[in-house]
Parts: sequence; C-alpha cells; structure tokens
Amino acid sequence: MRDTRVHTLVDVVLAVVVGAVGLAEIWVPFPSVLGEGSRVLTSAVVVALAGLLAFRRRWPLPIAVAVLAVWPLVFAITPVLVLFFGQFVPMTVAVFSVARYGRGREPWFGAAAGAAALLFMDFRVEVLQEPGEVVFHWGVFLIAFTFGAGLRRSEQRAVDSTRRAVEAELSVRASAEAAVAEERARISRELHDVVAHALSVIVVQAGAAEQMVEDDSAYVRAALDRIRHTGTNTLAEMRRLVTMLREDDVPGALAPQPTIAELGELIDDARRSGLDVTLAVEGEPRPLPAGLDLAAYRIVQEALTNVRRHAGASRAEVQLTYRPAMLEIQVTDDGRGVSAAPGEVGGHGLVGMKERAGLYGGTVRAAPGTEGGFVVRATLPAAS
Repeated sequence: MRDTRVHTLVDVVLAVVVGAVGLAEIWVPFPSVLGEGSRVLTSAVVVALAGLLAFRRRWPLPIAVAVLAVWPLVFAITPVLVLFFGQFVPMTVAVFSVARYGRGREPWFGAAAGAAALLFMDFRVEVLQEPGEVVFHWGVFLIAFTFGAGLRRSEQRAVDSTRRAVEAELSVRASAEAAVAEERARISRELHDVVAHALSVIVVQAGAAEQMVEDDSAYVRAALDRIRHTGTNTLAEMRRLVTMLREDDVPGALAPQPTIAELGELIDDARRSGLDVTLAVEGEPRPLPAGLDLAAYRIVQEALTNVRRHAGASRAEVQLTYRPAMLEIQVTDDGRGVSAAPGEVGGHGLVGMKERAGLYGGTVRAAPGTEGGFVVRATLPAAS
C-alpha cells in the first residue's frame, strides 16, 4: 500500500513538472519551439498530455495510446506549435511506461502506437522531416522502449527468482518436517512395543510372586525388585512416548525390540551383503534401559544401512565404548566421504539417528573421516 502511494506521488510530480516545463517552453518561449499555431491551444494540449502521465502506471497501454494520439489528432485538425519538452518528452515517457509496466502484449501494442505517431510526424509535420530529426525521434523512441522492456524483464526475473527460492525453501522445510514426523511416528510405535512388553513382564513377575508369597520370601523380594526396576524404566519410556507424534498403530505382536546384544546378527547380515564389518567393544558392557538399548541398536543399524546403500564402501567398523555415564557409538567406513553423507539419499537416515539420540538427551554427528570415508559418532547418556 505504501509503495502504491509513493508511485502515485512520483507520477503526479512528474506530470506537474512536465506540464510546467512545457508551458514555460511555449510562453517564455524556448528555442525548441518550432512551427506556427495558437499558443492557447498548444498549452491545452500540453496540459492534457501532462495530466495523462499521472496515470501511466495504473493504465499503461490506454495512457500511452492517448498521449501518442492527442497531438497528431489536434495537429490534423488545426496547426499547433511543435514542442520538444511539452510534446515529444511526454510521448517518450508514454512509450517507456507502456514497455515498463505493460503486461502480456500491451508493450507491443504501445510500440505500434508509437510507430504510428512517428510516421504521422514524418509525413505530415514539415519541420520534422529533416533526416536528422527523423533519426533522432526514432532513435529516442527505440531507446525508451528498449530500456523500459529491459527493466520489466529484470523485475520479472527477480520476482521469479524470489518465488523459486521461497518454493525451494518451503519444499526443503516440508521434506525435513515430514522426515522428522515419520521417524517420530516410527520411534513411538517401537516404544509402544517396549512399554507393552515391559508391562507384560511386570504382570508375569507379579503373578509369580503372588504364588510364592508364603513359600519363598527371597524369591518374592527378588521379583518385587525386578518389578520395581522394570516399572521405573517403563515410566521413563512412557514419559518419552507421550511427547512423540503418533500415527495409527501398526498391527503386530507385542514382542521385545532388538538390543545391542543382537548386534552380532546385524553385522553378520551386513557381511552377507558383501561389506566387511568388524565390531569392537571397549569398557564393561552393562544392561541398559529398554528404550535406550533399542535406540543404540537402531543407530548402528541405520549407519550400516547408509554405508551399504550410499557410501560405496568395502569395509566398516562399529565401535561401542561403555563409559561411566554414557555409551559412545562410532561407525566408520572407507567409502566416498562427503558425497555419501548419511541421510543424503532417501530414508532420511541421519534425521532418524538424531531423533533417536535426542529423545534420550544424546547427540549424533556425521562428518568425513580424516583418512577418507565417513564417520558417524553418537553419544547416549547411560549412567551405571
């Protein structure tokens, strides 16, 4: 809205200036005045042309046709003075304006109107028939039209470029949001299974303890301890679960999800696909909460999947490091490095790994290796 007001003000000021200079050209008079005719009628023509220019942006083609036609029509009826500032300048501004602000084929219709006006002057106005005058008039109109059309094309390219950039950004953002939502839904379903399995264990342990409450108090105490431990972990998983976005449940048995204790099978599967994988463990392995155990397994699984699919690697190494307060996971390969960044090609692998680690306050970083290939490092809080 503000831009519209500014443009309107500029056009009104331009019209006033052109009209004032044109009138001064008649009544001073300037040396540019040619021919003979009524000063009053010529002044009326100048005022009409200048007034039309105030609307040159709003209606570029009608205004251009009117400005280009008024003077030839009046001259065809009765002689008027031939002016540079009062007549030729407004006509040039009209040609520029229709080329600059016209839409579709409007600039070409405006160019045809300008050519018709010039041809009229060439054949009907004797004082403008000298070769130098003809070349000057046609040259100025051509320059004005070309300049206006060039500015219009530049503006259109800028608008198109901005639109494409915005669309690309929105597309990337939508893709990233979809990937995050997909991974969160997948994680929430898996955590659902973990929690359901843990509750099943609690029910079984409680039932066994109930049967042994009078015969074996030590067994009951051990069962209650296991129930307490399982219940604590299950409550932690439930707190995480309610923060996740969920889609409709996928039917399936309430079986426990894989853990890092089953990495051997995962690595054997990778070896059968032709990838030479080694597993190294540092520190003392210890039980982990079910959800965290699953997250660690899935991170290794996703990293190896990306190595097999996208890295073009022949070897990979999985290293687990148990520290007092955390579990560190590192997966390295000898593939193509940067061009094979996890998550670049389908599957949004890196997004999934980051979501899983972030759920437990951990981090995942992926970067080129110092000696080539790619390195995925994950840290998961896992206090002893």
